[in-house]
Formats: sequence, C-alpha cells, structure tokens
Amino acid sequence: MRIDAHQHYWRIERGDYGWITPDLPVLYRDFSPQDLLPHLKQHQLDGSIAVQAAPTLAETDYLLSLADTDDSILGVVGWLDLHDPEHRSHYERFSRHPKFVGFRIMIQEMPDASSILEPSFLEALSAYAAEDVPIDLLVVSHQLPPLVRLLERVPHLRGVIDHLAKPRIAEGATAPWLSYMREIAAHPKLYCKLSGMVTEADHRHWKQADFTFYIRQILELFGPQRVMFGSDWPVCLLAASYDQTMSVLQQAIPDSWSEQERTLLFGENARTFYKLNDVSRKLKEGERL
Repeated sequence: MRIDAHQHYWRIERGDYGWITPDLPVLYRDFSPQDLLPHLKQHQLDGSIAVQAAPTLAETDYLLSLADTDDSILGVVGWLDLHDPEHRSHYERFSRHPKFVGFRIMIQEMPDASSILEPSFLEALSAYAAEDVPIDLLVVSHQLPPLVRLLERVPHLRGVIDHLAKPRIAEGATAPWLSYMREIAAHPKLYCKLSGMVTEADHRHWKQADFTFYIRQILELFGPQRVMFGSDWPVCLLAASYDQTMSVLQQAIPDSWSEQERTLLFGENARTFYKLNDVSRKLKEGERL
C-alpha cells in the first residue's frame, strides 16, 4: 500500500484556522479530498492520512466527517490538549470512529515547550503510551531539548516526529538539530516523517541540494522501517508543488536502498504505525452490523 502519511484539508468559513490569512493567498481557500485526488492518482498512492491543522476539537470532528464519505482518507490524526482535564472523554469519543488513528500534540504552538514536562501532562501521555496510541509530535528544532527529556520519562511512546522537527534548512543549520534527532531515534518506537521540508527552505530559491543532507541523516538514524513520506499538502504549496515535494525526497534516497525499503517509506510504515489493518477490520465489522 502506498500512502501519503501527512496532509491537510480545511474549509476557511469554519473559522478555526487563524494562521491561514488573506496574506497567504495560495492557502486562503478551501482544500478538499477532490483537490488531492489527482495527485494521489498521479503518484499511484492508495490514500492519505489527514492530519489536524487547527487546535480545535471541532476540526477533528470535521475531518472525521470527511472520512465518512471519502475512501481516500485512510485515517485521521486529530487534536487533543493534554492540559485539558477532559482530554480523555474527548479521546474516547473520537475513538468510536473507525478512522480515528491517533492525535497530534502541537508543541510548536506552545509558548513554553517545557510545559510538556509538567506532571499532569506526563501522566496523561504515559497513559496513552501504555495503550500504544499513535501520537504525532509537531515540534520546531529549538524545542527539541524538552522533547528529549519527555521521551526519557515516557520511553514507550508510540510517536512520530512531524517534518523532521523543522530544522533550519534555509540557513543550512545542522547543529544542534542532528544531535537531538540522534537521541530521539534511539527510542525504538519513535518514527520520523519526511515531510514539511520545502517550507523550511527558501520558498523561492530552494534547490535539491538543500535537502539531501537532512533526508539522508534521518534515513540513517531511523532506518528504513521508521520513516514515512508525507507531502504536507497543501501547506507545501507555499514553496513547491506536490510533484516537486515528492521529487525532493525521491532524489535524495540513496541508490543502495532496495525496492522493499522504498515500499516501507512510501506507505507500509504508515500502515504499521497508524494500525491501518485495525481500521480495515473496524470498517468491515461496521458493515456487518
């Protein structure tokens, strides 16, 4: 199965995408499954993982409603605030939907990333980790120190780092990003998405060579069984087309990688991480009810 493990949908009139403004005309419009479908077909992708783009429960409900009627949405990664005492009830409600495959923690948006080390947050995360819930981690490279400390305290977390933890590609910076990613990769249940790279480069003047080092370091650190392709469409359109985003990754893969390893990167790892076989089973059971 070939999968785009990270993309977004939104409808502007819903009003909970405060970061999408008329100053970003390429993004300031609605994006639906019908808009993505030609790209999925072009690259022989069976479907995608739709990831939340707004820190609201309502947006997760919106994505799940899209998944009800669109087979190309293989799973939905929703949003939870683990600082909210009611997070568990929201999680249980979302989990009743067969295509809900996990949630994302938006560390990037936290004024103080060290808040993820508060006892109540660690307790909540440890409980989800004990249940082996897939959790996306949206983090910026300068926020990696508290994340490393969190993983020391919740080492059994089934997590995936979105967008390579957003290294400063436009500046060509590699330190201390690389040393922190090495520590994170040492946790065997942590994955990394090769996504969101073009928007961390110079939007107008990037070149293939800007990305090769970062991609190959992640491939080496996490290995072929813990990496996933994600387009980050339509956010990627700020700097590159869907085709260019795919090409950036394909051109950087070492020639030594086998076809099987490429198959893992472009879908099978996402299927494993998000437990999509369980999704298929739940859907079939629902059909029989």
